[in-house]
Amino acid sequence: MSASLLFSFVIGYFVLLLVVAYFTSRNSNNDSFFIGNRNSNWMLVAFGMVGTSLSGVTFVSVPGTVGDYAGSLHNGFAYFQVVIGYFFGYLVVAFVLLPLYYKMNLTSIYNYLQKRFGTIAYKTGALFFIISRTVGATARLYLVIFVLQEFILKSFGVPFVVTALIILLMILLYTFEGGVKTIVYTDTLQTSLMLVGLVVSVVYILNNLNLSVGDAMRTLTDQGYTNIFNTDPKSGGFFLKQIIGGMFITISMFGLDQEMMQKNISVKTLKDSQKNMITFNLVSAGVNFLFLLLGGLLYLYALNHGAEYAQAAGGKMQLLSGDKNIMGDELFPTMALQFMPQAISIIFIIALISALFPSADGALTALTSSFCIDILGLKRRDDLNEKQQKKIRLTVHLSFTVIFLACIMIFYRIGDRSIIDKILKLAGYTYGPLLGLFAFGILSKRALPSTLMITFICLAAPVICYFLSQNSEKWFGGYQIGIELLIINGLLTYLGLLSISKKAELAQ
Repeated sequence: MSASLLFSFVIGYFVLLLVVAYFTSRNSNNDSFFIGNRNSNWMLVAFGMVGTSLSGVTFVSVPGTVGDYAGSLHNGFAYFQVVIGYFFGYLVVAFVLLPLYYKMNLTSIYNYLQKRFGTIAYKTGALFFIISRTVGATARLYLVIFVLQEFILKSFGVPFVVTALIILLMILLYTFEGGVKTIVYTDTLQTSLMLVGLVVSVVYILNNLNLSVGDAMRTLTDQGYTNIFNTDPKSGGFFLKQIIGGMFITISMFGLDQEMMQKNISVKTLKDSQKNMITFNLVSAGVNFLFLLLGGLLYLYALNHGAEYAQAAGGKMQLLSGDKNIMGDELFPTMALQFMPQAISIIFIIALISALFPSADGALTALTSSFCIDILGLKRRDDLNEKQQKKIRLTVHLSFTVIFLACIMIFYRIGDRSIIDKILKLAGYTYGPLLGLFAFGILSKRALPSTLMITFICLAAPVICYFLSQNSEKWFGGYQIGIELLIINGLLTYLGLLSISKKAELAQ
């Protein structure tokens, strides 16, 4: 497949985004950037959020997990345990958190912490969001940029840092003016193209292997690729841990995340926002299952085209195509760009960058919004006019682009391309304090002193969790801490806040 041809489609796709951004950002202002003038169409928001929540990591990494090994068995569809948890988590967001945010008419969801506990809790919550979203977004960005680098731009002699910079500048250009107002429309376009790529890939492989969907499921089951439930209580992948952990991951990474909720609260009414959540929830579960089906089919396709499993030094299993290990995140790009027809390769690249941009543009916009509103207090500055506020906002937007580049380069130096598990693990450390703060505000009637002890507790909880995670097998008879790390982190934060709290009558 010609790298030049693929790159021309990347450029054409970006030009299309710029055209959409031009028309949607006309007459925009700071409220357009932050909350889309609270006038977004709920159906567009729901559909666009599918792309934002899935991202390039889901597109590349989730299919790759299917054929990886957990002990002597394939992981199979085990990731769907987490997806079941996501389903219940989205219901909590829709019927517990959204009513709270709309009742308080929030622009930043962290304003809730200010009204409940004061400035220090508010700024602490915003700070943990900024850390969490920066780490998560750049991890997702790194994986997709790496694929574009390896399969397209590397052949032109372009260094990785230049590839990363080009992609970030693309995102910066079409989000610079319109913010959320633009992103609602670009995410809808990008989600459509990503799902087209997913469906086309599944249909092509089924036809190539002469399988119906039913035949494919039977074949995958016979070869051990469709296992879902892990019944070992000591394992990090035990199904109850995965489902409960997935639920709290959603509550934290979605319901307590300014990026995701920024789009929800841009919808005019609470009822429409809840319809958006329910629609998104159902579609997202179906799409995740389709990605797992694609993963199983990709392994069958690879094995049918000369790949074979082999045991590497240390006992870890590899899937070799020639002398290259294509297990995990390497599988889909290798198959699509080297073993499938040119048309499928083009569709894959378009779908991949469509999966990349929604998670990145939303993160960049939300981080800019949170820093401007929560840290700088831009909405409360009466001494600044609209033009001055916009200048500050654009400066912050550009600064976060530079920070993104630095973080992507750190991931590149580390060189780990099995990203999906890393993102969930990092979320356990960074979103735990947010979970504890919001849970304490919603579930208790107690007040907190406005001191830096709040920040100290929120910093101490992840440190304690790290030592628990590293030593759990030794301390707890072989028990492995998995996705439930987030819950433990949130509970430690909650207990720490409880220890410094006092009784108070709260005005709700």
